[in-house]
Amino acid sequence: MNRDEKECRQLLSRNIKRFRNRLGLSQLNLALELGISTTFLSDIETGKKWVSAQTLAQIAKALKIEVYELFKPEQTVKDDVSAAVIKYLDNIDETFIKSIEDTIRPAVKKSITKMRRYYSAEKSP
Repeated sequence: MNRDEKECRQLLSRNIKRFRNRLGLSQLNLALELGISTTFLSDIETGKKWVSAQTLAQIAKALKIEVYELFKPEQTVKDDVSAAVIKYLDNIDETFIKSIEDTIRPAVKKSITKMRRYYSAEKSP
């Protein structure tokens, strides 16, 4: 087995297991749904066996994904979150921050003034 084939099998194996776990399916449940043995599914998930195009289509359907997703490298949650945070931060500029300050400052001053009046009134006989 050459390196490219091995990497392809490993990617397929990881993705089947990942999508199966995401759905909360055991190997037994998925194997029963596919009409294959748990041994065969285990061999697929460990990269020992390869599958036909028909079986790939059945696996994808059972996992509620498209076939290409079985061969798509996993993007980590951290990557997704990091990209979202960076995009959000890029959209914040000084004008936005200033508008927040301009909105909050009067409300804070008003609250402080009310608190001073309240506590000053308590001291008066």
